[in-house]
Amino acid sequence: MLAATAAGVASNSLKKGDVIATARYAGVQAAKQTASLVAEVASVTLSDVTLRFDVGDTWVDIEARVDGDAQVDIEGHALSAVSVGALTIYDMCKSADRTMSIGDVQLIESSGGRLGDWRRDEGRQSN
Repeated sequence: MLAATAAGVASNSLKKGDVIATARYAGVQAAKQTASLVAEVASVTLSDVTLRFDVGDTWVDIEARVDGDAQVDIEGHALSAVSVGALTIYDMCKSADRTMSIGDVQLIESSGGRLGDWRRDEGRQSN
């Protein structure tokens, strides 16, 4: 995004309101509704959904952590949270900046669940 857009997000001075708070709410809601949005994703009860936003000079980094007591993998819920959070930021900032792009949505780490533990920096599963 443009530097002016990132500055507006950071200072909470954009016309549409508090971009980060709105994106956080949207991301949490997306995590809870993932089974309705993505085929083949199990409907589970989530015990915690946390989104962290880091606003840089020309970007916003979003990290989601999702916990649940299910015996199924819930990576899709975290990826949905990040994706919808990013889409919300785009939607709220588009009148100021149509140059924005969304990219590099990826799983960093997963633990528990049916597939076991995995970390991107290791690039392998460890059961």
